[in-house]
Amino acid sequence: MNTSSPVIVAQSAVRRLPRAVLWLLCAAYVALGYLGREPWKAADIASFGFMRELARSPWSDWLQPRLLDVAADAGSGPLPYWLGAIALQWLPFAGWQDLVSRLPFMALLGMTLWGTWYAAYHLARNVGAQPVAFAFGGEAQSTDYARVIADGTLLALLATLGLAQYSHETAAPLVQLTASTAVLYGLAAMPHRPLRGSGVAGLGLVAMSLSGAPWLSLIYGGGGALLLLLAHARTVRNPQPQTRGHGTWLPCAAMSLATLLGALLAVQLDLFTWNLSGNPNHWTSQVRLFIWFLWPAWPFLLWTLWRWRRQLRQLDRHRQLALPLLFMLPAVFTACATASGDRALLLALPALAVLAAFALPTFDRSISALIDWCTLLFFSAWAIVIWVVWLSMMTGFPPKPAANVARLAPGFTPTFSIVATVVAVVATLAWAWLVRWRTKRSRAAIWKSLALPAGGAVLCWCLLMTLWLPALDYARSYAAQIQRLHSVVAGATCLNSYQLRAPQIAAVQYYFEHDHGQPSVLRVFGTDDRCAFTIVNADARAAWAQDPRASAWEQVRAIRRPTDRDDRDEDMLVYRQKVMP
Repeated sequence: MNTSSPVIVAQSAVRRLPRAVLWLLCAAYVALGYLGREPWKAADIASFGFMRELARSPWSDWLQPRLLDVAADAGSGPLPYWLGAIALQWLPFAGWQDLVSRLPFMALLGMTLWGTWYAAYHLARNVGAQPVAFAFGGEAQSTDYARVIADGTLLALLATLGLAQYSHETAAPLVQLTASTAVLYGLAAMPHRPLRGSGVAGLGLVAMSLSGAPWLSLIYGGGGALLLLLAHARTVRNPQPQTRGHGTWLPCAAMSLATLLGALLAVQLDLFTWNLSGNPNHWTSQVRLFIWFLWPAWPFLLWTLWRWRRQLRQLDRHRQLALPLLFMLPAVFTACATASGDRALLLALPALAVLAAFALPTFDRSISALIDWCTLLFFSAWAIVIWVVWLSMMTGFPPKPAANVARLAPGFTPTFSIVATVVAVVATLAWAWLVRWRTKRSRAAIWKSLALPAGGAVLCWCLLMTLWLPALDYARSYAAQIQRLHSVVAGATCLNSYQLRAPQIAAVQYYFEHDHGQPSVLRVFGTDDRCAFTIVNADARAAWAQDPRASAWEQVRAIRRPTDRDDRDEDMLVYRQKVMP
């Protein structure tokens, strides 16, 4: 046991979180957000479009995915598209393409949760992370203490608000998140399972490079190898029974080779693009982003850094602090220094959750009670708001929420789903049970302060993805806009595309095939003279006006997204050929 730890924990405080509750929370969080919705703008449907294109393309095209004349963003890497395309090839269900393409990403999110739990478990078994030994015994045992720290870490990750949206997109950020979590787990497990840890970390580093994060792969790989060397040197100087035999050069060599391989692949595919021009957001916007995106984990993080401040001076002995900081700080810097913003900050969440969990054993009863009351009021209030707005949409009472929805989403018609309503009711009753259970039982459990935050976050996500899902689909998908486009060009066998963006191309191709049975309807402008209509991106209006070929076309209509009235970037201008050849 550690003698210089700020943690004093009795064996009675390391009661495990019931596995059924933990599995249910994770399953609900993973499934809701992927099932039953339309592809959303913009990265979600753009990725889906590239996946569909690769699924019916020869293997030679897979290194450089393209959608008509638009190349895939180098910042995404080809790996996310490969995963979806392989799923579409292996499970060719024509009417369920959007769901099939999401299956690998559902597995990735589950792997992220699993990897975060085990990373925290192995880090909590570190000698420097253990609680103080009691004079007459009764302190928490090492394995039991590690399990409850891992439970608290997983609850902290589920509770973090920023995890919800981007972890449910079929896009590069989720692949990068899972890959970085694999590296975190591999490095954390290496003292106990060197072969497995080396293999998982190596795969994670290569996957990070292939998913558009080669710079972070280099940082994590180099930093991880350095930590291994420092730990090996310390073990040689001061051998410990718990670590003897694990300080080998094999993990360090594996990390170095995987980092080198990822870098070579990134160079070959031209993935080293990191724009250091700075984040366009004002610093106040950046602060607001950090506050809400990392809530409620960041107050726990600050408390951890304060209570473990003396151990920060000896990071080579305290891997439970050094390793999460290695993963968190580069992601935070990337979010501040580049235009990636919240998508880069997503990669910091597993490490942040690990650090947040180490604050739990140091809380006193008053702080835990304050957290419980704040969480109860916050999430209960949001759950009530979601229910009230839904009731207003369904019944018209109270009238103001329904009027606000009609103003923000003109043309939206609410629909009732008995399945969604039942799921929402069950989730709400489960929240009421959790509140009662939290106040009546497990007062001594370490993870108790994160039970309500995690349950509340999952509750609100569940209500949003059931009660509000039709409205969210209408607001965030291209379905309504493409339906309007089809009503204008009905009967056309092909459409010209003029500087449409990848999400627009993917939306037209998908909805024309899925809803109207017209596959591959788009052509690059100038390649097919038989097309009677040309769809022009609104941003390309000036370029279109200067194109000498534009004189043969007349504008028919501007098709706007109903919920983006002030954002003309999503407009599609429809032109008709004046004289058919």
